[in-house]
Amino acid sequence: MAGTSFTVNGATETFGIIGRPVRHSLSPAMHNASFQALGMNRIYVPLPTSSIGDGIAGLKALGFRGASVTIPYKQDVLPFIDVLDPVARRIGAVNTLLIREGESGGEKIVHGFNTDWIGANRALEEKIRLRGSRVLIVGAGGSARAIGFGLLEAGAGVVICNRTVDTGKKLAEQLDCPFYPLERIGQASADILVNATSVGMVPETDRTPVPQDLLPGFAVVMDIVYAPRRTRLLREAAAAGCQVVDGLAMLLYQGAAQFELWTGEEAPLEVMREVLADRLRE
Repeated sequence: MAGTSFTVNGATETFGIIGRPVRHSLSPAMHNASFQALGMNRIYVPLPTSSIGDGIAGLKALGFRGASVTIPYKQDVLPFIDVLDPVARRIGAVNTLLIREGESGGEKIVHGFNTDWIGANRALEEKIRLRGSRVLIVGAGGSARAIGFGLLEAGAGVVICNRTVDTGKKLAEQLDCPFYPLERIGQASADILVNATSVGMVPETDRTPVPQDLLPGFAVVMDIVYAPRRTRLLREAAAAGCQVVDGLAMLLYQGAAQFELWTGEEAPLEVMREVLADRLRE
């Protein structure tokens, strides 16, 4: 590593994560380790926020250079963004802010991006070519929406499957793709399965969103849940002969995309991966 020690001083550039809650976020550990590894005079801090408008104003007033945005503000932040990335606009949610100086030192400009879809795509592309593949997404919330739009950007076909029919149909209409109720998931064929729900997350680790007997039909199975890393869905998928992608991979690559937006430098992936794995083992 290039950085072996770190001291905050007057030249330190500040980044953070705004949301509620943020106490258990893994992002501070991941980004601070990355800054230190590359010898950058930057720091990333948790920022529990009760008002997203006041939070954005505070970031600008205090000279923050960028921030992550997490639950519950990924959509609520949109009115406070000056320049919105086209893909983030289509997704309708932002998880990354880049704050730049205005012309002649005027009002700071807030740029909004979504790197969740980049994280999912990069994680899946380690296992399979996305262009021309067909992907079954279980879920219809914010993560499913970001992943769905991202897959379309990559040239994949998408199918939505969700327990709540109205919510699932609405997302499928927005993505212009087929929809199946969860009880009919066996009728939806695809190369890739993505669980974009919280089913299987701690403490309910005995749950899975997809019956085990359907898993041999998929070449790749990804679960966005990262606690635990090896969910019941992934254990059963591996036993069925599928290639599996855990939630840490998506978390890693969306964080790497954030780092690269903020710094213009290639993210130290192995440093980030090691820190995330260590924190998940704790």
